[in-house]
Amino acid sequence: MSEIAVVLPDGSNLSVPEGSTVEDVAFEIGPGLGRDTVAGKIEGELVDKATPVSDGDRIEIVTDQSDEYLDVLRHSAAHVFAQALLRLYPEATLTIGPWTDKGFYYDITGVDLDESDLEAIESEMAEIVEEDYDIERLDRSREEAIERYEEADNPYKLEILETEAADEEEISFYKQAEFEDLCKGPHVESTGKIGAFELTNISASYWRGDEENETLTRVSGTAFESESDLEQFRERRQEAKKRDHRRLGQELEIFSIDETTGPGLPLYHPNGKRILTELSDFAESLNLEAGYEPVETPHLFRTELWKKSGHYDNYVDDMFLLDVNDEEYGLKPMNCPGHATIFDQRSWSYRDLPVRYFEDGKVYRKEQRGELSGLSRVWAFTIDDGHLFCRPDQIEREINTIIDNITTVFETFGLDAEVALATRPEKSVGSDEIWEQAESQLESVLESSGFEYDLEPGDGAFYGPKIDFAFTDALGRSWDGPTVQLDFNMPDRFGLTYTGEDNEEHQPVMIHRALYGSYERFLMVLIEHYDGKFPLWLAPEQVRILPISDDELGYAYRLRNELTDQGFRVEIEDRSWTLGRKIREAQEDRVPYMLVVGSNEQEAGTVSVRDRQEREKQDVELETFLAHLQSERAEKRQMPDFLD
Repeated sequence: MSEIAVVLPDGSNLSVPEGSTVEDVAFEIGPGLGRDTVAGKIEGELVDKATPVSDGDRIEIVTDQSDEYLDVLRHSAAHVFAQALLRLYPEATLTIGPWTDKGFYYDITGVDLDESDLEAIESEMAEIVEEDYDIERLDRSREEAIERYEEADNPYKLEILETEAADEEEISFYKQAEFEDLCKGPHVESTGKIGAFELTNISASYWRGDEENETLTRVSGTAFESESDLEQFRERRQEAKKRDHRRLGQELEIFSIDETTGPGLPLYHPNGKRILTELSDFAESLNLEAGYEPVETPHLFRTELWKKSGHYDNYVDDMFLLDVNDEEYGLKPMNCPGHATIFDQRSWSYRDLPVRYFEDGKVYRKEQRGELSGLSRVWAFTIDDGHLFCRPDQIEREINTIIDNITTVFETFGLDAEVALATRPEKSVGSDEIWEQAESQLESVLESSGFEYDLEPGDGAFYGPKIDFAFTDALGRSWDGPTVQLDFNMPDRFGLTYTGEDNEEHQPVMIHRALYGSYERFLMVLIEHYDGKFPLWLAPEQVRILPISDDELGYAYRLRNELTDQGFRVEIEDRSWTLGRKIREAQEDRVPYMLVVGSNEQEAGTVSVRDRQEREKQDVELETFLAHLQSERAEKRQMPDFLD
C-alpha cells in the first residue's frame, strides 16, 4: 500500500497509508491518542474522525481536552434539540442546525413556536441526554438520501444534497435512537456527553440567509460539559446584558439609530463624536509615524470602477446602486479601488516604494435588515483604511510594521487578540499560483512573528488571503477587528506598475490593512468592554465640577476655564440639586473625575477630587490635579488613577 505524508501541529511530517482517516493518524501517533480522538481538523476545518486525509494535509487531533471539543458537543446538542422537537412536533421540518461560537441553533419550519414552548422541549432534551443514546455515523448512497427526503417532503435537505453535497456519492447521516439527520459531523460519542444545556431564544431567519427566501424559525441554545460551566455562561450573559452597547449608547447619549432616517444608519451624538475623534486622532498618529499619507475618496463612483476592481461581480448584491443620467453608480462598499486609482495617476520608481495611503473612509453595504444590530452590523460604517503598494521584497517588513501597530492598538485598549490566517474563498479572482504565493507569504510572516494562529479555510477576501485579528473583551467574547490582506489581484486588474532597477515595468503588491476594522464595531466593543467607563483620554466628559451651592459657581467656572484651556472636556453641574444627587448623576454618567467645591475649597483655592470608583481626596491643589490629568491622558492609561 502506498504511503502519504501529513503535517502535524509541530510542523513534522507523519507517513500513513493512503486512505487513512483522521482517527488512523491519531493511532499512528499513539494508541492513547487514537482512543481519545473525538474529531479532527484538516487544514483548520473541523471534521469527523472518520474523514480521510490527503497527502500534505495539515492535521490536528481533537480530544475532549481540546478547545474545539465544545463545538463538537454543541453540534450534538443541536441534534438532541431536533430529536426532542420531532418527538413533540412530528409535523416540524428541519433545515440546518450548526454549532456557533456561543452555542448552536436549528432553523425549522412547519410549526409555530414561542418562548413558552421551550420548557417542554428542554424537558424532552433532558430525557434524551439521560438515555445516553449512542451517536453513530451512517454513510448512505446519494439515491437513498434523495429518496428519504423526497418521501419526507423536505426541500431544504434536498437542496443541500444538490448543492453542498453535489459531488458526493456517499452521504453521511448521524443517528441517535430513532432520530437520524443528514450531517457532515463531527459529533460526540453519545447524547450523555452533553452535561448541561439551555434553549436561549426564538427568532426569525431566512433560508440560506437570503431575505428573498422563505422565513424560518430559529431556535438557539447553548451546551456545556457541566452544570457549573452553564451557570458561568448565565452569569456572563447577565453581565453582557448590562453592558449592551445599544442600551448604554442611548443612556450615555453616544449614538442612536432612528427608523425615520433609516435602519443600519447610526447617528452619532456629541458624546459619540468626541470618542470617534479621539480614536481617529490615535489612528492618524500611528499612520503618520509609519509613513502613511492621508487621502480622501468620494462616497460614490461609477460602477465601471467596481467592474474593474472585481467588486461588481463579487459584491453587487451587497451594493447600493443608483441610476444617474442613465449611468449606473454605486455607493462604495470598499475604499481600495479609489486608492488604487490614486496610485495609478503617476509614474513610480522602485525607489519610491512603498507608497502608503490612509483614509477614514465611509462605506456602504446592503446587509439584510434582519441582521442589522446596533453598531455591530450596519449599512453605513467607516473603516480606518490603509493601502500600501510595495515591491515583493518589502512585503515581510511592511506586514511586520502593520502587526506592530495592531499590537499597539490591542495594548492601548487593554484587549487581548486572537489571530487567524484566512485562505482562498470559493468565490475569488486570480490564478492558483498567485493565491498560493500570497498565502505562503502571510504564513511565513505569522510563523516568524511567533503568533499562535488558527487557519480559516475559505474565509479570505475574494482578491487575496488575509490575517484576521479578533478582539477579546473583558467578558472573554471575541469580536472581528483589524485585518491585513495581501493582494496580487487588484494591481493586475488596474494595471498598476513601477519601474524597477532593471528599467523594466513591474507590478507592485497591494496590502490592505485596518487597525480597528471599522469604527462602528470597534466603538461597540469598547462600550461593552469598558461598560461605558471609558479611560480618561477617550471619555466624552472627563471632569465634572460639582459646586455645593450657587455661591461657588463663579469659582467653578474659573476652574473649568483653567482645565479647558489645557484641552480637557469639562462640565459644571449647576442645577439646584443636593450634592449627593449631583455625585450619583456623575457616577451614572461614568465621568472619570468629579471636583467637589464648597466654601472651604473656594477659600483655600483647592478642590476635593472624587473618581467614579467612589474614592475621594480633599484639599488638592489644582496644579497637582492638572499635572496628573495631563500625564494620564498622554499615557492613555486604562483607569483613572489619581487616587491610587
